Amino acid sequence: MPAYVIADVEVIDAAGYEEYRQKVPATISAYGGRYLARGGATEVLEGTWSPKRCVILEFPSMAVFREWWASPDYQAIRAIRERTTKSSLIVTEGL
Repeated sequence: MPAYVIADVEVIDAAGYEEYRQKVPATISAYGGRYLARGGATEVLEGTWSPKRCVILEFPSMAVFREWWASPDYQAIRAIRERTTKSSLIVTEGL
């Protein structure tokens, strides 16, 4: 069953975030993950949630997602994201 990461990312240091943006795709693809959405236009249909930059990732499974999340390659650049953004992330299993 696939796993989906949904992230709301507010970039607070664009220059610093650029390094993360350049490096993270290789770590995602190394674990069979792929982008479904990455910073495109969003439209609020209901409620008050108004994401700044919406990112949706798909991984083959929750177990593979967790391997990526804990991997040394991602941990090294995760710190860049944490330093250069205000982010809210969830992961959910799909169908």
